[in-house]
Amino acid sequence: MKVEEFREMLLKLKTLHSSFEKRFSGIYGEMEWEALAEKVKDLYALSGEMLEVASSLYREAGGFGGRIEEQTKELYRNEHQMKFRLEEVLHVLARGKDYETRLKLSTALDRLMQFHKVYDYAVWKALSEIMKEVEELGPFLEGEKEKKVPSGIMGELEKIKKLQSEFETLRGFLFRLYTHPGDVHKVERALMDWHSRGLLWVEARNVEKLSGVEKAGEILEGLTLIGVVEKKMRGGEGVYRHRSFGSG
Repeated sequence: MKVEEFREMLLKLKTLHSSFEKRFSGIYGEMEWEALAEKVKDLYALSGEMLEVASSLYREAGGFGGRIEEQTKELYRNEHQMKFRLEEVLHVLARGKDYETRLKLSTALDRLMQFHKVYDYAVWKALSEIMKEVEELGPFLEGEKEKKVPSGIMGELEKIKKLQSEFETLRGFLFRLYTHPGDVHKVERALMDWHSRGLLWVEARNVEKLSGVEKAGEILEGLTLIGVVEKKMRGGEGVYRHRSFGSG
């Protein structure tokens, strides 16, 4: 696939996502069962279209490699999860209106809303990063024969980007350590508290919830860089473990 075609697919997904977000707000506070079902069906159809585009992007991204491939995978994962959450709500809506079904619907909608809080940000972030990568690597990607970027060049570019990212993360962490040292202590203590409850690898949002510190993930990233915390990826999301606890 040519780079221009790849860009067009990205723009199409951005347009679809904007439309999805506008329609999604319509299900908040909707009390009519039939009206809610119609709105969710509409979102489900649009979600399927977005998943199809994201799937195509992911397949083609293998020819570019690097961050482009990584972020298109993230796009696909989020679109797939959103479609699954909407499908879950539709299945409950189709069962009837008895008390038990209403309870299940409430639970399914809660899960959908909770995921949506992460979904919207994650999709826009991934789209922005992919567009940025495509623009920066355009001269390399648009060779006469549409060759894949040489692995050596891509590797060096990725190293530079990683160092820049780590520097910004460390700078932000040191600023918070200087201005709000208590936040760093709360985050570290919350992480260890989760470990003591039996959870060895903890998501940033769980640490944030327990500590009450906003953007706890930024502090966890900083603690990871200085070696206090260990990080690994699970299901496309970072999870953290304090190094004072055993490995697992």
